[in-house]
Amino acid sequence: MKADLSPVIAATAQWLTCAYPASGGPMASALCEAQARQAVTVAARLRYPTPMDAALMGMAGPGGSARLDWITGADGTAAADPDGHAWRTWVDEVVASWAACLLTDPRLAEQAVTALAEDGDRTGGTPAEFRHLLAPDDHDRRAAALLRHPDLVAPVAALHHPELLTRLTPGQAQAA
Repeated sequence: MKADLSPVIAATAQWLTCAYPASGGPMASALCEAQARQAVTVAARLRYPTPMDAALMGMAGPGGSARLDWITGADGTAAADPDGHAWRTWVDEVVASWAACLLTDPRLAEQAVTALAEDGDRTGGTPAEFRHLLAPDDHDRRAAALLRHPDLVAPVAALHHPELLTRLTPGQAQAA
């Protein structure tokens, strides 16, 4: 994984698991986090497909979670303890939206992972690497019931869904 994307992947996955938490204890939390991280990794690699894209994002910053917090009603939580939520500045709204799309649409998730391979993704990535995203078992589904619920994540997924579809259309520009 490209180190430049690590903070964005970590923060965006954390945001998703905070907004749509697992239920069922530590194992469910770990499974939910694995699914969020895999979806965010695919989305980030699609969003920032070249080292230059990642470097520019690193210089400009990913934008933060303010709009996502507002949409999900978590804006008061973030404002209550700004020092404890500094990680939220590394959340990428587009990546979160694309990850939500991938988590709720298995066909789109498979298409996205295939696109990474076809693009010659510099970091590799095989369907086996994204097993929790592409082929969730019953434990995965139960652990991430909120995270994978199309109606619950629809406000986030809808934000940048058209851009994801454009990015996955063959012949489109690499950078999203």
